[in-house]
Amino acid sequence: MKKLTGLALLACCFVFNPAFAANAQQSKMATCNKDATGKAGDDRKAFMKDCLSKKPAAAAPMTQQEKMKSCNVDATGKKGDDRKAFMKECLSKPKA
Repeated sequence: MKKLTGLALLACCFVFNPAFAANAQQSKMATCNKDATGKAGDDRKAFMKDCLSKKPAAAAPMTQQEKMKSCNVDATGKKGDDRKAFMKECLSKPKA
């Protein structure tokens, strides 16, 4: 039991390490700094504030062609009516 508790504690040290969050923030800061080149004073301050507060952009939804490719891969091994029904359902689902 003590070993299990010790392992869990050790795992938490790695999972909740603030270095993971710091690296993402540092990366964002570097990108914003690069984009702010040429700006000065209040203009730069406003730009940096806006840039650092933005959330990462959401991934664009799949195109119909990308859905078709994905569904075809997932339908491997299915034949006839099973494949037809699977493809109909797969292609009608909204995929992110």
